[in-house]
Amino acid sequence: MADRERLDAAAVADRLARVDDRLGRVEAAPGPTSDAALHAVRALTEVYGEALARVLDHADPQLTAALTADELLAHLLVLHDLHPDPVDRRVADAVEALRPALREQGGDISLEGVEGGVARVRLSTGGGCGSGCGTGGAGGGVEEAVREAVLAMAPELTDVQAVPDRGAAAPAFVPLATLTRRPAPVPQETP
Repeated sequence: MADRERLDAAAVADRLARVDDRLGRVEAAPGPTSDAALHAVRALTEVYGEALARVLDHADPQLTAALTADELLAHLLVLHDLHPDPVDRRVADAVEALRPALREQGGDISLEGVEGGVARVRLSTGGGCGSGCGTGGAGGGVEEAVREAVLAMAPELTDVQAVPDRGAAAPAFVPLATLTRRPAPVPQETP
């Protein structure tokens, strides 16, 4: 096999973004040329999907495990509905892959379950925010990143929901008046 320069993860992501952009442009252009281009892309995708299916037909368990462990190949197998692992296993793997980065930031994640097309994850973020911050707080970006990562490995899901962290304390409400009120002077005893 000839030596060929391989694409790293960033280069693959760049190529995929460019493909999405160009397909978006083709879809937006009306007319028979656009329709023909989109039909050709769909047909080519179907042929590549069939090729992947045939590879899996000939793969032993060790090769299948190696194929599913490769991030790009795993995504292609999911895209073509060929991934051998069930949805709950793929979601669990996605959650486990996210755990080190979250722990590095002082947070954690665990899978609560997958039911009815919805994955439920318990998410705590660093800084005591937890999932209770909502999309406006620091946890919102983390929740969205978790959602995207899980849906990338299990696109057949309809949603990924963060459930409240059992260990997170409810935010304390301290009325402003108690912070600005000075304590009454303590009467001093006279001898």
